[in-house]
Amino acid sequence: MLRSIRSLRGFAVSTTDGEIGRVHSFLFDGRSWVVRYLVVDIGGWLPGRKVLIAATALRRPDWQDRVFPVEMTREQVQNSPDIDTDMPVSRQRETELHKHYSWTPYWGTGYGAAVFTMPSVEQEEKPSEETVKGDPNLRSTREVIGYRIHAIDGQIGHVDDFIVSDEDWIIRYLVVDTRNWLPGRSVLISPEWVRDISWEDQEVWVDVASETIEDSPPYDPSAPVNREYEVQMYDYYGRPKYWT
Repeated sequence: MLRSIRSLRGFAVSTTDGEIGRVHSFLFDGRSWVVRYLVVDIGGWLPGRKVLIAATALRRPDWQDRVFPVEMTREQVQNSPDIDTDMPVSRQRETELHKHYSWTPYWGTGYGAAVFTMPSVEQEEKPSEETVKGDPNLRSTREVIGYRIHAIDGQIGHVDDFIVSDEDWIIRYLVVDTRNWLPGRSVLISPEWVRDISWEDQEVWVDVASETIEDSPPYDPSAPVNREYEVQMYDYYGRPKYWT
C-alpha cells in the first residue's frame, strides 16, 4: 500500500519484545529512490540516541494503533554500534551495523549464509572515499523536504512529502507543494521523471512542463493513493506505468 512518509512520523517503534522509541525520519538512496533505513529516536529509553533500522528489518506498520514493528530485540538495539545518524553515514559504520544484526548489505554480498569477503590488509590501510565519507546518495527525508522543484520552464514549488510503498519501501512519488504558484494545490511527481538533483543547492528538476503540471489530476493528501488514481495520473502524463 502507498503511504505518506510524513504520516509515519511519531509512530511507536516496537521490537519483538517491546517498544524502543519513535519514528524520526528515513534515509533513502537518491539514485534508486529506495528507503535504506528507518531512523528511530530512542531518547525516551536511551537518552540522546537515535538508531538506524535497515529496511529489510521493517514490518508492515499498524496504521490504526500507530505502531511500527521491526524484526529485532531490545537487547540487540541496546548493544548496537553507536552511529551518528546525521549525514553522512560512513560505509564503515554501516558495515559494523549490518554485521551486528546479521543484515544483508544493500551495497554488496551478505553476511550469515551468504559469502562476505573481508577486506585485505592493503584495502584496510587504504579505505575508499565512500568508506570514510559515506555514500553521497544516501539522503534524509527530513533534509529533502523543502527542496525547490523546477519544471522544464520554471519553478513550481517545493518537496512537501514522499509517498512510499510499505511493501518494498520504494518511494513512488514526491509530493510537491505548489501553494506559491497554484494556491491550495499539491501534486504528485514520480521520481522517474526527475532529471537532475542538486544536493548542494537543494533543488530538483523534473522533465515535465509547468502547464502540464498545472492541469494534472488533483492530489488530496487526506485520501490514500490508490491504483485508480495512479492510472488516471499516468494516463494524463502519458508516461509508462511502473507496475507494467
